[in-house]
Amino acid sequence: MYICVCKAVTDSQLQTAIDNGMNTRKELYQCLGVGSSCGKCNRHVRELVNKNSVPSTEIPVII
Repeated sequence: MYICVCKAVTDSQLQTAIDNGMNTRKELYQCLGVGSSCGKCNRHVRELVNKNSVPSTEIPVII
């Protein structure tokens, strides 16, 4: 399915880029151009990035 119609980027292309280490919308923008025209794809790109992000481990604070 096309996520970014302006740049003809599909969900599988985005997933492949994320699987290859692109972890931010900025990296996906720079590589694939998503979000650089009309911006309608930004929500879908953000959701996909968030879905695939690894939560950071919290460092305990010793008081």
